[in-house]
Amino acid sequence: MAPEESEEAARLLRSFERRFLAARALRSFPWQNLEEKLRDSSGSELLLDILQKTVKHPLCVKHPPSVKYTRGFLSELIRKHEAVHAEPLDELYEALAEVLTAEERTRCHRSYLLPSGDSVTLSESTAIISHGTTGLVTWNAALYLTEWALEHPAAFTHRTVLELGSGAGLTGLAICKMCRPRAYIFSDCHSRVLEQLRGNVLLNGLSLEPDVTAPVQHPGHDTRDPESPRVTVAWLDWDVVTVPQLAAFQPDIVIAADVLYSPETALSLAGVLRRLSACREDQQALEAYVAFTVRNPETCQLFTAELGRAGIQWETEPRHDQKLFPYDEQSETAILKLTL
Repeated sequence: MAPEESEEAARLLRSFERRFLAARALRSFPWQNLEEKLRDSSGSELLLDILQKTVKHPLCVKHPPSVKYTRGFLSELIRKHEAVHAEPLDELYEALAEVLTAEERTRCHRSYLLPSGDSVTLSESTAIISHGTTGLVTWNAALYLTEWALEHPAAFTHRTVLELGSGAGLTGLAICKMCRPRAYIFSDCHSRVLEQLRGNVLLNGLSLEPDVTAPVQHPGHDTRDPESPRVTVAWLDWDVVTVPQLAAFQPDIVIAADVLYSPETALSLAGVLRRLSACREDQQALEAYVAFTVRNPETCQLFTAELGRAGIQWETEPRHDQKLFPYDEQSETAILKLTL
């Protein structure tokens, strides 16, 4: 295989690997490119490589996606193979036979590969699986914010991070693994989300602190691993949380992703940010980064107008260069930098 063809095959393989690990919609896979490559003499070898990087990937063996999703993927892979009238590949049919007899679990997983070679794995419920992908998705803005964070690790290094509306936890888990924060506070207001968050923190090898407001030991007497952040999961309702309660978190930086999906959430977010700003009256200004997908420009305008009324300065962050995760690039995603 020529060097150019080899690099093209490697890119195709990486695309399949990242999309399958993250359980992206099957329609998003580069099936047409695969079909073209399968017409080459090395097509069967490429299929076996794809099988090893997807269904047989160590992460998927340990933390598998849903049975339904895997079944659909293998069926499509076999269809593409048969379309070029090639000899059957026993390995593909054996893998499909295994998944056809497997029982659907109550939990499934999706994983995201990090530049360090590490990964973030999220456990999700299979009760909301439809159309070849899971419903409890990690939204585009969270993926975009995670990429930005990994490109700007100094914003988080040795700092206490408060995340508003953490959802499944991808952004925070990636920051904890790659950006060396001193402490990280995941927060949400839904009990099921909080329960899943705690599980995902432990699934990724991090320890949970029992109480975010417990006094931190003097650095000279802290026996924790200095490379391991102090991680907590906190219940936080934006509409009822008070200034003293927010002050107890003592954040150095605040982040949020995909929380501007309705006028109501935009107003609630502006309110909690205003109260966070009130915590800093006699201290250095607090930075906040809000990532969002532009679904309704009027909602974004409402949010920035509320920031103006609260005296909170904001600016749009330049687009970052990293493209680490598979997501819909056609949607408009942005990050606002706020000064509280």
